[in-house]
Amino acid sequence: MKILELRFKNLNSLYGEWSIDLTAPEYLADGIFAITGPTGSGKSTILDAICLALYGTTPRLGKITKSGNEIMSRQTGECYAEVTFAASAGKFRCHWSQHRAHKKATGNLADAKHEIADATSGKILESKKRDVAAVIEKKTGMNFERFTRSILLAQGGFDTFLKADSDRRAPILEQITGSEIYSEISIRVHERQRDEREQLNLLQAETSGITLLTKEQEAETNLELTEKQITATKTATQVQEIEKALAWHTGIDKLRQEIISLAQEAEKLNTTLKIFIPQREKLDRAKKAAEFEGAYANLVSTRKQQSDDQKAIQKEETQLPQATDSVAQKEALLKDSENLTLAAKNRQKSITPLLQKVRTLDQQLADRKKTISKEEIEAKKIEQKITADQKLQKQIKSKFSTAQKDAKIIENYLHSNTGDESLVTQLAGIEEQFNNLISKQQNISAGKVSLIEAEKQLKSAIKEFSRHSRKAASHTQELNDAQRQVGNKKTSLNTLLEKHLLREYRTEKETRLREMAFFKKIA
Repeated sequence: MKILELRFKNLNSLYGEWSIDLTAPEYLADGIFAITGPTGSGKSTILDAICLALYGTTPRLGKITKSGNEIMSRQTGECYAEVTFAASAGKFRCHWSQHRAHKKATGNLADAKHEIADATSGKILESKKRDVAAVIEKKTGMNFERFTRSILLAQGGFDTFLKADSDRRAPILEQITGSEIYSEISIRVHERQRDEREQLNLLQAETSGITLLTKEQEAETNLELTEKQITATKTATQVQEIEKALAWHTGIDKLRQEIISLAQEAEKLNTTLKIFIPQREKLDRAKKAAEFEGAYANLVSTRKQQSDDQKAIQKEETQLPQATDSVAQKEALLKDSENLTLAAKNRQKSITPLLQKVRTLDQQLADRKKTISKEEIEAKKIEQKITADQKLQKQIKSKFSTAQKDAKIIENYLHSNTGDESLVTQLAGIEEQFNNLISKQQNISAGKVSLIEAEKQLKSAIKEFSRHSRKAASHTQELNDAQRQVGNKKTSLNTLLEKHLLREYRTEKETRLREMAFFKKIA
């Protein structure tokens, strides 16, 4: 695994966006480089950004969650870390980010986002937080614990790697040194031994199921069995010897590598000490000079402040006559502004009653408009009722006239046929007709009553309609009078305001008051 590029924003003391391109020619040419700086300058933050982008956690702070984010810079609303790395499976880009509500420093923390993508094609491989670490472990072969023990050792964590037992340190060393082949050999030897034992057990099971043999066959079988047991014993012995040899070779390789690395480190330390000898005297002198650094800085600052104060005094002395003249002019303007403000106040006092009357008339006008609209609605309802009553009256009159015509026809018929003796034989028919006449007479009487009631309702509705019409006319007249009064008041108000708005006078008043405050401050 190789880190190619690192980008991050607002982490610990490193505010803003930062970018480190490890593929730049400077890094490739030198090969080895160091991160230096005073305490608190952000050296460990760079390493935290790498861990945060890959695994969403850091060795110092642990996992960053919604409940707390101590790595985000103070008074900021968002942070992120992004790393591009190369592994045997290809090039990948891993991104982690978190922000507060509306990206404000006072907002609540939102859920962090974590994703991994193919750096070449840009395709997102995984965007679920709980699955990104598994994808990284699959691509690089290292989880967070292995990464912080072998690749990125946190402060004080190197001895943890050295003191780890062989079972925990062996997989990491195999990945670093590429000695996984010895583990594979050991696994295959174990599998071969297991297969041979299974074959042996199978043979033994087969022999157990065979019927009794003759003495000669039994002797031959015993001889073969003895030979195979001897072969199996030899094979097991060889397997054990091979395993011991493999373990011995593995130990020798590890010791050789450790010896080589220790020798290289010792040589580097000796070279560094030889190079540092001429600079040790400079360091001692620098330490002595550093004791007086604070006092010297205070002296330089005091001298600079004294020089600035003298320049400021000279500048103020040259500007004093001009400031005096300006103060006199401002005082004259202040007096004029006070007079204008007083006149505006008097004008506002005289306008206030008129404004109150206008507002009262507007309210009365609105109330009367509501009353008129209600009366108009009532009048429309009465008109509709009158129309319905008139239709009903016409229907009743029509029925009444038809019944009268039928009664006259029957009376004429009876009068003209009084002497007809045949009516005696048709008494039943006459009685039935007589009953019909009686029922029609009753219907006519009921129609007369309904007609009288309808005429009464019509007269009452006409009276109510005329009353509402007079009331609506009076309200309309009052509305017109109120509108004329409002127009007159508005005309007088515009004349009084001299074609200016009331808020313009208020703005002018506030401006004058601010100028007065500035003049007092200048004075």
